[in-house]
Amino acid sequence: MYEQIAANKRKSAVLILFFILVIVALGVAFDYLTNLGAPGVIAAVVIAFLSAWGSYYASGKITLGISKARPATKEEFPYLYNVVEGLAIAAGIPAPQCYVIDDTAPNAFATGRNPQNSVICVTTGLLQKMNRAELEGVVAHEMSHIRNYDIRLMTLVVVMVGIMALLSDWILRSFLWGGRARRTGKDKSGVGAALIVIGLLLAILSPIIASLIRMAISRKREFLADASSAELTRYPAGLASALRKIADDKEPLEAANKATAHLYIANPLLDHKGKLNRLFSTHPPIEERIAALEKM
Repeated sequence: MYEQIAANKRKSAVLILFFILVIVALGVAFDYLTNLGAPGVIAAVVIAFLSAWGSYYASGKITLGISKARPATKEEFPYLYNVVEGLAIAAGIPAPQCYVIDDTAPNAFATGRNPQNSVICVTTGLLQKMNRAELEGVVAHEMSHIRNYDIRLMTLVVVMVGIMALLSDWILRSFLWGGRARRTGKDKSGVGAALIVIGLLLAILSPIIASLIRMAISRKREFLADASSAELTRYPAGLASALRKIADDKEPLEAANKATAHLYIANPLLDHKGKLNRLFSTHPPIEERIAALEKM
């Protein structure tokens, strides 16, 4: 369990480092092609940061509204409150607010920018279909996302994706503005032409690379939340059983859409069959998650 937690943290750090290196390479290419240098890169960083930061502060309310979630009262759902409060003590964080979605499909998600402003939302189907150990496993998984600051991390990733998208777009536009002609005219060695080709390839491929890295980081954080759930409950079989039930349940989650599907403990819109599909998925295949839990 602890080995998996440490390994997933290391892999997340490596992916973030690779993300930064790609951004640096794009910045160098952008500088070479446009002559705007640091001010242009700083402008991209500021624009991406401001757009993501606004979403970061408003995302919780927006997500709950889109999902048609309602506050769960202690009188109506004492069982849920009991589980959440007990696991919050084990996690050492304030108890998140509880919300429910009136939907028979079993699923859950967490949102909020930090442990002090966090929400755990479950479907009524999850409460009806899970036993105590399974519900604790699911809630502990979502609480682990909160404790591990995964929402903050993914906001940082969104900022980096935005920077890459802006720089890539500006590099491609620089070709339309004659940046390539100016540079090749000044450089007779052929090195400049090679750099231009590399810059162009980076600009074209960067959006795809950014998406792949973002999805990979998300998958590692799901594995990390699974392992952290086992750490909190000391019973990995509970979450493994819950994931198996969620995977086997064929009822569609009507509240889910493309904007919120990645938040749920199991993506309600995506079938993981096929290697290419897995590369662009925010969640690892459930069978792999269950296998990892069974090894703990």
